Amino acid sequence: MTIKAIVFDAYGTLYDTQSVAAVTEEAFPGYGEIVTQIWRIKQLEYTWLRSLMRRYEDFSVITRDSLAYTLKCLGLKHDPAAFERIIDKYLHLDLYPDAMAALAAMKNRKLAILSNGSPGMLNALVANSSLDRVLDATISIDSQRIFKPSPDAYSLIESRLRVPPGEVLFVSSNPWDACGAKAFGLNVAWIERVTPEAMALACVNSGVVAPLTMFKAIRTQMDELGLEPDYRIHALPELADLVAAHES
Repeated sequence: MTIKAIVFDAYGTLYDTQSVAAVTEEAFPGYGEIVTQIWRIKQLEYTWLRSLMRRYEDFSVITRDSLAYTLKCLGLKHDPAAFERIIDKYLHLDLYPDAMAALAAMKNRKLAILSNGSPGMLNALVANSSLDRVLDATISIDSQRIFKPSPDAYSLIESRLRVPPGEVLFVSSNPWDACGAKAFGLNVAWIERVTPEAMALACVNSGVVAPLTMFKAIRTQMDELGLEPDYRIHALPELADLVAAHES
């Protein structure tokens, strides 16, 4: 297998969506974590619902709508300024600490992002985190007007990078995304940041299951869809060795 391009999911893979918690906690003391988790769950759910209903709105609209839903369902009153401060954090999400070095170690191949994010959101996020210095392309699904895991979304990789699926390694920490990419025909590396053993331990130790534990239970374990990633890794730095091993 020759890998000519490595394509990354953005949210949850290179960027830590949990990093919005500091802003949500500041706005709603005592509710920061639950706001963050419901927001992310509804954000993903809305991408799938809108794709199925064929009523596309870009990810910036979905991000706002899912936050509005979250605050309403928790009964949290807010002013427009607080709402905008929270939304703005999605343009300044924290990179995972190992992301920049991991990408720099693979600069001899085409590097890109394929994300559900809207072009405006992605371009700002990549620039604000300086990833624009190492990426060859930032690809939004917006031109296809349908979200991952639709095959139409993954087809953008070849049309943009001119690299066929068999020569692409797609990297995601989101199980549904890894399954979608595998179903499309890409080589897939899934970042298993939370193992089943760690998940079981968290549930035992938490007593009443905390919001973050619940989120991990339903969003971090591999889905039962009859599809398996080609590779399971636990952190981004493992990618360089994985790719090098398959070139030798």
